[in-house]
Amino acid sequence: MALRRLCRVDELKDGSAQGFAGDRPGQDSMFLVRHEGTVYGYRNDCPHWPGSPMAWRRDGYLNLDANRIVCSGHAAEFDIASGRCTLGPCLGSSLTPVELEIDAQGWILAAIDIVENPHRD
Repeated sequence: MALRRLCRVDELKDGSAQGFAGDRPGQDSMFLVRHEGTVYGYRNDCPHWPGSPMAWRRDGYLNLDANRIVCSGHAAEFDIASGRCTLGPCLGSSLTPVELEIDAQGWILAAIDIVENPHRD
């Protein structure tokens, strides 16, 4: 699978998350989280109910303290660095990681089929 350009590292603020469209029309297929200077990528798919999106609003993947990923449908909480569920109905399960690279120009590249989302502002 080819690596796709998502955004530049400096466009993703620490303590934030951003979704990206892909193989599910009208829905973000994956999201990035920048936490303590490191960027993590996961499929937008709760392990408790496969196919369920995680965000409660556009790019709303984190709790208020921005220290856990939260599933809006199940209130499950996930460790940002490992993707492992630490609280909720899928305790012990993990989010599906997405392979990321950062190129010399600071672009975040992902090993996932990403398509342009015309509904995204």
